[in-house]
Amino acid sequence: MDNKYKVLFAVLIGSMLGPIDASVVNVAMPTFSKVFNAPVTTVSWVSMSYLLVLSSLLLTFGRLGDLMGYKSLYITGMGVFTASSLFCGLANKIGVLIFFRALQAAGAGMMMAVAPAIITNTFPKSERGKALGFNAMSVAVGLAIGPSLGGFLLTYYGYRSIFLINIPIGLLGMLLSNKVIPRFERKKKEPFDIEGAFLAFVFLFSILTFLSKGQEYGWSSKKSIFLLLFSIISFVLFILREKRFTHPMLDLTLFKNRMFAASNISCLLNYTAQYMMIFLMPFFLTKSGYSSSEIGIIMTAFPLTVLLIAPISGILSDKFGSLILSTIGAGISALSLVLLSKMPFNFRSIDVITRLIIFGIGNGLFQTPNNSAVMGSAPKDKQGVAAGVLATMRNTGMVLGIALSGGLLALRQNYYLRILPKVSNINELSFLYGVKDALFLAAFIDFLCILTSSTRGKNEESIEEDVFK
Repeated sequence: MDNKYKVLFAVLIGSMLGPIDASVVNVAMPTFSKVFNAPVTTVSWVSMSYLLVLSSLLLTFGRLGDLMGYKSLYITGMGVFTASSLFCGLANKIGVLIFFRALQAAGAGMMMAVAPAIITNTFPKSERGKALGFNAMSVAVGLAIGPSLGGFLLTYYGYRSIFLINIPIGLLGMLLSNKVIPRFERKKKEPFDIEGAFLAFVFLFSILTFLSKGQEYGWSSKKSIFLLLFSIISFVLFILREKRFTHPMLDLTLFKNRMFAASNISCLLNYTAQYMMIFLMPFFLTKSGYSSSEIGIIMTAFPLTVLLIAPISGILSDKFGSLILSTIGAGISALSLVLLSKMPFNFRSIDVITRLIIFGIGNGLFQTPNNSAVMGSAPKDKQGVAAGVLATMRNTGMVLGIALSGGLLALRQNYYLRILPKVSNINELSFLYGVKDALFLAAFIDFLCILTSSTRGKNEESIEEDVFK
């Protein structure tokens, strides 16, 4: 096997671990509540702590990768992830589990922040899209097999197994990564911007907590207002710090590049729309009378389609560039969301599956070329930061999508409760109409993604070497 594909395989192991673990844990939430005798609000932090810490540290880890080397940070991250998985499996209190889930997220963040940088530095420009397509495919595989794997492990081996299974995979990944990933990066002798990293973490953690918990706390509650104000203040301080510091954690001149800025905004919009659909459809199907097992099978149509399309779109992006493919992909995604929002109430499962396949085709066409555009438009010495920004946009979009879904669904459901005839199933009807409206908003967000994607400018290959001269 060509060495570059050995490197890709090593990176794919880390790229798959995070999505698998996130989706496996979601399946186990009721089990945690029962085993630890903890309320749902407390148990939710098993998932929330992982998401918040992961999203808040990606920028920092991207910069650290540029400074200390991508290989070193990637292997360190896999080690932290593997060790914390062991302690998650051994946890005997819910607080201990939440703590080590946060630590596990830090390890996953190290891997996620530099994986695209390793791939970009390993493969030539003519094959970069294909390689990043396989990376996107590994994420889709993780998301697709996570729920079924979690159900199997919980049924036959107990909740501890969903964490302990990471240990042999992580150890194998560390050994392979140490052997095959080259130290091609040049360590930069620059100071690390500790103050900037702290302010970035505070900003991201507070704004993501606000978005995630705002509906639970109440959007106008003191806690929510404090989180929002705290995030705004920390963001302003972060920007001021980065502008005046000689070696900032996030080089703001990156965003002067239209390709880099438009591709990252497109990523944020795409994942916002995507996670609105992922959050809403299970509720819609449940209210329509489908069982949990049926919903699992139906929802798998989306990641499986991405799994098939992402590598193909990567190969095509190497030939045709990112602009056309990503823009068409965003358009197909928007169309599928409109079709989902207009679906009649007496639909069949095949109606949903068909629309989810269309959505998967659109997202598969969009993601890989867009990721390639981000990585290709950043200078060689800022590949880690570029990957960190991209991953931050992706995770922020996930949180924002769920927050928008919950908030809009509640508003529209209350609206329909007021205007619909007072029939016996008015609660179910108002809920279903509310979901349809929220899906239509997701389609509009993907329409905005079409606009930002289409304005990214010329192909990234033509600017890769002379950016920021």
